[in-house]
Amino acid sequence: MTDFVTVTTTTDSTEEAQRLSTSAVEARLAACGQVSSPITSTYWWQGKVETATEFLIEFKTRASLADRLTEHLKTNHSYDTPEVVVTPITGGNSAYLEWIAAETPS
Repeated sequence: MTDFVTVTTTTDSTEEAQRLSTSAVEARLAACGQVSSPITSTYWWQGKVETATEFLIEFKTRASLADRLTEHLKTNHSYDTPEVVVTPITGGNSAYLEWIAAETPS
């Protein structure tokens, strides 16, 4: 298991994306939350194919905080079943990874 992960979610407004990003960073569950420009998502929901404009949020955090961040997002998200995906960071700029560690006390 790596020490660091990215956690991603999507939402349907820039306001909610920024709120989720800010709340996770303020809670020290993530060192950074990046909100991307609108994306188009196509998915199955309640028996039919839906297409929606969404905003992707990517959080950088410690692997040891991934479960707490996941619960934070599920609790504070407006979706019934929010996407929350955890992906290991297997390498990168060591100074950046040290910064994540410094900003997210375990």
